[in-house]
Amino acid sequence: MPGRVLPTFTSAEVESHNSADSCYVTLGSKVYDITSFVEDHPGGGDLVLEYAGKDVTEILRDSVSHEHSESAYEILEDNLVGFIGSESSSKIVNGSLVNGQDGPQPVYASTGLSTEEDLSVDTDYTQDYKKHKFLDLNKPLLMQLWNSGFSKEFYLEQIHRPRHYKGGESAPLFGNFLEPLSKTAWYVVPIVWVPPVIYGTVVGASGLGNVYAAGGYWIFGFFFWSLIEYFMHRFLFHVDKYLPDNRVGITLHFLLHGIHHYLPMDKYRLVMPPTLFIVLALPFWKFAHAVIFYNWYAATLAYCGGVFGYICYDLTHYFLHHRNLPSYYKDLKKYHLQHHFADFDNGFGVTSRFWDRVFGTEINIPPPKVMKTQ
Repeated sequence: MPGRVLPTFTSAEVESHNSADSCYVTLGSKVYDITSFVEDHPGGGDLVLEYAGKDVTEILRDSVSHEHSESAYEILEDNLVGFIGSESSSKIVNGSLVNGQDGPQPVYASTGLSTEEDLSVDTDYTQDYKKHKFLDLNKPLLMQLWNSGFSKEFYLEQIHRPRHYKGGESAPLFGNFLEPLSKTAWYVVPIVWVPPVIYGTVVGASGLGNVYAAGGYWIFGFFFWSLIEYFMHRFLFHVDKYLPDNRVGITLHFLLHGIHHYLPMDKYRLVMPPTLFIVLALPFWKFAHAVIFYNWYAATLAYCGGVFGYICYDLTHYFLHHRNLPSYYKDLKKYHLQHHFADFDNGFGVTSRFWDRVFGTEINIPPPKVMKTQ
């Protein structure tokens, strides 16, 4: 519910909630009260109680026992009650830990957050609007922004201070029949784009007539995408310095990428809608055939490899925000979420930090600074 204040718990406090009457579990630093779900568990309540008061990270992704689906994680997020902390008297409010024994938690001045866990703390809509006078999350966002008269400087300051909508849902954008069109589930991306990639690859390979050359062009396109990914993220999505200081420029920026930094954990506005991808992809079709002008089939293969790279990018982006991942991707997840909660001016690589290293934009954040909460 809006305005929820989430407490922190000691490990001992979580472990004490180990019965059918009060069953808590943890996933990393998050604490969930799943008491109401014990009897509803498909495998029986005893299986849940076996992990009562414990961390369930490993069992949720254990393929031998049963690798849990997305719905299991959604049930957990609906029952988030707090975070693991050193002092049970501390409170997390809008991403800042206050009233702890050691005083306010250090936060990054540019975002107001201190860790990746802060990205998932529900925002108090009323207090947030009262304090910042930006967008009221109780109401549709787009027309508020269009009619606001915000300066570019104020707008950019605010969208880089992440908020979180209640229960992991999506904030209203249009507030009318257009609302469903603004949301895209992650699985739409492979469903829509994998078949055309397969078809284009088959056509290109058949026309080229050389399987090794066909593979070479396709792989070139796949890896060339990583460079496109970096430049698009840095110079299109983060065109902050060159953004026109008017409502048209600000609104377009918000729709393209600003809303993702404003509400980074919104799972339905995280991958690119197919219609937007078509608009952005058409110039690259022309580009591929202009560069590889000597052979239409080779250009098509390179383009298909690039589109497959995009599919990997969008899925990786979603999983970095919403999944527990193998060790390599855990590091990548930490790196990408630092882009959101600590340093949005660097860290533009999503599937890899390679190009950040090449172009000197790798994230190397200093410790956060203690700031007084109000």
